[in-house]
Amino acid sequence: MIIGVNARLLLKGKLEGIGYFTQQILQRMTKNHSEDTFVLFFDRKFDESFVFAKNVVPVVIPCPTRHPLLWKLYFDYLLPIYVKWYKIDVFFSPENYIPKVKNLPIVCTIHDINFFHNDKYIGSNSHQKYFMRYFPLNAQRSDRIITVSNYSKKDIVENFSIDESKIDVVYNAANSIFSPQSKEINQRTKAQYTFGKDYFYFVGAIHKRKNLVNLFLAYDEFKRRTNSDVKLVVVGNKKWWQGEIEDTYNDMQYKDDVVFTGRLDAREVSYIASASLGLVFPSLFEGFGIPVVEAFATQTPVLTSNTTALDEVAGDAALKVNPYSVEEITNGMIKIYEDADFCQSLIAKGIERNKAFSWENSSEKLWNILHKLGK
Repeated sequence: MIIGVNARLLLKGKLEGIGYFTQQILQRMTKNHSEDTFVLFFDRKFDESFVFAKNVVPVVIPCPTRHPLLWKLYFDYLLPIYVKWYKIDVFFSPENYIPKVKNLPIVCTIHDINFFHNDKYIGSNSHQKYFMRYFPLNAQRSDRIITVSNYSKKDIVENFSIDESKIDVVYNAANSIFSPQSKEINQRTKAQYTFGKDYFYFVGAIHKRKNLVNLFLAYDEFKRRTNSDVKLVVVGNKKWWQGEIEDTYNDMQYKDDVVFTGRLDAREVSYIASASLGLVFPSLFEGFGIPVVEAFATQTPVLTSNTTALDEVAGDAALKVNPYSVEEITNGMIKIYEDADFCQSLIAKGIERNKAFSWENSSEKLWNILHKLGK
């Protein structure tokens, strides 16, 4: 079988959530199923590391998709031509964008529909308008939809009027790099980032949806109430920094104790997780929440939100708080800081909970979906 794949978000050194999902799924699927050919369609020059196996055929369609007009050109006009040239039997898109082709079985992915609930979660009006129009349309046009949590499945069914039998849940998982580190590595990591001081960490895009405003306010209150020297390490790019997030940070009493690392590779994030007091991830909206399972894998206590998919993914293995309550976030941080026995119980539960998430299982489930459609 010849399986076509939208690989435009496989960008070396710039793997965001969907790109990371694409990488983890494809590197296993291609190696486990040498009987199939996988044609990966890129929109620009690709890195050779994304040619995961001998049965991968990389194809560049020279139209970098940086704007809604280019998205339409690429998916509605250019990609359909290439799909026919390469005689694709079934097409998989790890995002909602799909080629406009008749009589081709298509599986699209909708990780979440956060834009549907709050237009401030999207960076521009043109993107928001495109999403609002084409997400429901492409969901209807696809033969199957996969999503990454039961929460997102329910959200899609209720808001896009999609039959729930058309949607399969294929979970995310932690990178295998994430694991507990030695005492020496933990000490070295703390020395590198916080001059040896204890710290909480957050990882993710510096975006309104990630709730950095309330996290900064809660951290300030945590410092006032504990009088501790605990730091806050923030891992991620300041892409949406200006505005309310920056203003809140500038008004902090303890802003000098906030450490910004910028974007880091997975191994370095795993070191930061392992050496920390815990992950603080009170995001307002997630379709899954990979940082939570990464923390489970490093045997790190987790504080996260009791809303959206985070409630489902965390189960009983995290301290869950109302992300809109600065007081609850503060109290949660104090609980993790002061109660060692409670933290050990979270770690034990996290180890068990993490067994529910496996890239091997997820890639095999997706392969079965594609094969059933492509026959």
